[in-house]
Amino acid sequence: MKKLNKSELKEFLDEKAAFYEQPKFIETDPVQIPHLFTQKEDKEIAGFLTATISWGNRKSILTNAHKLMLLMRNSPYDFVMNHTDTDLDDLEGFVHRTFNHIDLTYFIKALRNLYIKFEDMEGFFNQYANDEYLQTAIHHFKKEFFSLPHETRTEKHVSDPHKNSAAKRINMFFRWMIRDSNAGVDLGIWNSLSPSQLSCPLDVHSGNVARKLNLLSRKQNDAKALHQLDVNLRLLDPLDPVKYDYALFGLGVFEKF
Repeated sequence: MKKLNKSELKEFLDEKAAFYEQPKFIETDPVQIPHLFTQKEDKEIAGFLTATISWGNRKSILTNAHKLMLLMRNSPYDFVMNHTDTDLDDLEGFVHRTFNHIDLTYFIKALRNLYIKFEDMEGFFNQYANDEYLQTAIHHFKKEFFSLPHETRTEKHVSDPHKNSAAKRINMFFRWMIRDSNAGVDLGIWNSLSPSQLSCPLDVHSGNVARKLNLLSRKQNDAKALHQLDVNLRLLDPLDPVKYDYALFGLGVFEKF
């Protein structure tokens, strides 16, 4: 593909983003899990836990995310807030790659602590967000989330941008929560935060496509690469830069670009 100038690149990516951001996208994507619910807190918790296990085979992600919702009686918020020790015992045996029932049990307890202290997840992230990005808010979230006694192994399941992580899964969760629901894919339930603050969920697919389109020169998919991609996507659309996640991901996964 020939090198595109800025207007050509924008036109190309706008077209691809619109093509992939359709309800049909949900059929094979983990975003389908929070769509199962109507209550805000249920959507938040279902989205956060699903995003947490969103790595590896997509079919396996969906299978285990649905299993996780069943373990929580299909009422994530009620389960988080009102679980008993026996309920937590029922989580034994859950595993997705390296995320197991030990990690899941802690996540349930930590989410309950978060809701008691901050009422909802949106409120927590909003107090630490700056005008441009949410990466520092993720750093503070990890500190707060692991403020209860826990096994060290569980910490690896929440990324920290201040340790040079691209934090792909939390940034994907943010996209689900913050971008508007007009196209029928994202949920748009966090109104105090803006799509202009979002960062692309940078993974191997979006990273490879971004490099081919000269949006990214850094080889590693880390926090520095994410910042470079953020800057370039904001040049194309400063108000909604992460709509291009659909274009980059779709080109990589579905078109083998």
